Amino acid sequence: MSVSVCAEIVRRGDPDRFLAAMATSQRLRATLFPIYAFNVEISRAAWLVREPTIARIRLQWWRDALREIAGDGAIRNHEVTVALAGVVDAESVRLLDGLICAQWGGIDRGRFETDAHLTEYLDRTAGNLTVVAARATGTTNSEDAIRAIAWASGLANLFLAIPKLSAMEDVSLPDHSPTAVRRLAARGLARISGASAPSQAKPALLATWRANGILQTAYDHPERVMSGNLGGSEFMRRASLLRRVLME
Repeated sequence: MSVSVCAEIVRRGDPDRFLAAMATSQRLRATLFPIYAFNVEISRAAWLVREPTIARIRLQWWRDALREIAGDGAIRNHEVTVALAGVVDAESVRLLDGLICAQWGGIDRGRFETDAHLTEYLDRTAGNLTVVAARATGTTNSEDAIRAIAWASGLANLFLAIPKLSAMEDVSLPDHSPTAVRRLAARGLARISGASAPSQAKPALLATWRANGILQTAYDHPERVMSGNLGGSEFMRRASLLRRVLME
């Protein structure tokens, strides 16, 4: 039951990762959905809760839950925590705690004040999450390559979200000029092209399938990042995932 609840959380909160997980085996879905559901819950607390104090309380709840999963007490009875406890090890708990801290830092000091801040944020959120997914599905090496691809995917997802975030919280890139957007997109594309992840990491990296296309569009048409015209049609989105699955 916990895994099915996690799957529904991901379906509603992170449709791309939901589709990517559904493209794997049933066994791997049972591993990936709790991890992705955890990420949805953390993102909701950090981005959708408008009152900073309440956001911190919710994030602290999840930090405490991770400590319980690591062995510091009975695990609280929550669909995500119960399922997550069965698929992560101590190192993955440490990485997920780092993910929470990165989101917490955004509440305390604002979002993406500098390129260095953005780079660190993407590595500790998208990077940590994808490394945890890779570890849980059997890949414990090639972390640098996995992080490089995950960073690029995190940037692509941020590009997609910027118009909504800007309207909701006055959140934007350190510099949203076309030149700066193109420079960031080029960094993401370079990370993808320069990374060689092992085939065992494929289930975790399926969630990054849209990154290259989104970043290429952002590079060619940087004005689309702020206008919200990067994603393409639903048909093309699903077709690109199918093509990725068939090619690997």
